[in-house]
Amino acid sequence: MLREFRRSTLKKRILVLGIDEPAVTIARAILDNPNLPYQVVGFITRRSDSKSAKILGKPIFYKEQLTTDWKLALGIDGVIINKDAMSREEINMWVNLFLEYDLQVLKVPSVQKLRDSDVSINIKNLQIEDLLNRKPIRIENNEVEKRHTGKNILVTGGAGSIGSEIVRQISKMNPELIVVLDQAETPLYEIEMEMRATYPHLNFKFVMIDVANADRLEQLFQKYNFAMVYHAAAYKHVPLVEENPHEAISTNVIGSKNLALLSSKYKVNRFVMISTDKAVNPTNVMGATKRTAELYVQSIQNLEGNITKFITTRFGNVLGSNGSVIPLFKKQIENGGPLTITHPEIVRYFMTIQEACELVLQAGTMGSGGEVFVFDMGEPVKIQDMARRMIKLSGFDPDVDIKIVYTGLRPGEKLYEELLTDDAKTLPTHHEKIMISKDPVMEHHQINGLVDNLMIILSKNEKFEIVRILKTIVPEFKSNNSVYESLDK
Repeated sequence: MLREFRRSTLKKRILVLGIDEPAVTIARAILDNPNLPYQVVGFITRRSDSKSAKILGKPIFYKEQLTTDWKLALGIDGVIINKDAMSREEINMWVNLFLEYDLQVLKVPSVQKLRDSDVSINIKNLQIEDLLNRKPIRIENNEVEKRHTGKNILVTGGAGSIGSEIVRQISKMNPELIVVLDQAETPLYEIEMEMRATYPHLNFKFVMIDVANADRLEQLFQKYNFAMVYHAAAYKHVPLVEENPHEAISTNVIGSKNLALLSSKYKVNRFVMISTDKAVNPTNVMGATKRTAELYVQSIQNLEGNITKFITTRFGNVLGSNGSVIPLFKKQIENGGPLTITHPEIVRYFMTIQEACELVLQAGTMGSGGEVFVFDMGEPVKIQDMARRMIKLSGFDPDVDIKIVYTGLRPGEKLYEELLTDDAKTLPTHHEKIMISKDPVMEHHQINGLVDNLMIILSKNEKFEIVRILKTIVPEFKSNNSVYESLDK
């Protein structure tokens, strides 16, 4: 019978995952730094042919040895992993195993960045984002840089999660000017402070504007000769938008119309609109307004005299974006729970903010205009599974230390999101992560008339009339768990 380890040190006793060179580098860095709060007990590997071997004087254990008794006998607190050395499938397999035995899972950055002096800073708890991340994507930097270096760029919604990351990535390409536009004062101030500190040599203009204000927007287009417009400004929170359709029409539809028409008028080279998978077969007002905006933007492509290429990018949820589920869960875990999930079967697609924005920039260089580009979002993630893993990664037991409660689907919410409409077919592009969705389109005169009707209704307090017109524009829009369901009968 194994005897439980008696702790004689305050240091956490850890295993290093792997026996390759990066794993040895990590172990050596920890062993050489006596100030670190970690003690390397040994290495753990999938291989079982190295039972008697040692590395740096530490034993090598294999996966099958991991049992509760063995863990207690050795007094193992956690495992440190180098996530860059493994596929997502491998990481998930190991993490599932470690969490099953209540081991803390720690991560280090890429070994190239590892320095003995700052290992203590770099060792952190593994986050749920690390398990959902996918391989780095291949970006054709030459083509992307050509569109931005020395050019004037406009980013709307530039203080939001997506917009601000687009600003960060464009800033690396030495543009002549980036105009960052948002109507949220505090976030706009924060991104201004960040960008001026990080890129003091670059020319920025931070402008507080509502995209529904066509006259003020036009002053910007007159003053600056924009080569690229990235339109990320939108109201996106489903329940709030369901309750406030006027504001969603004003920003998501009228704002998109204003920016698209001005881009065409002032001969912007490319206009890239950020859309969402919620625009596909929408069950809520937010998704329907984004689909309306898609239709309007596409309709300008073939207008006589237009030379601007209009590009729409459509993707799912972005990890860690403002208002998304992961920051909410983290806050709820910090507060001791409960974690609130709307439905036990709800699933969502996820990608990182950085990955989404890299694909947006790449898509902006592609196509002849008028396309809706959809991104490969990988496999959908069950929110309940994600919540349980987040609780365990934080060192707690789901349903014991931290409860999970189900609150019911919110107005307009659906269990499964889609990236393609029922009628859509996809065409491949030269980039493996980007496809073209062949959605139904609408002639400009038709969509323009319908949007004009929406603008007339905006002056009245007629929520149902607004939603009724939206359902005319987007006939596949069927309300779910919403007061507007009566309009579908």
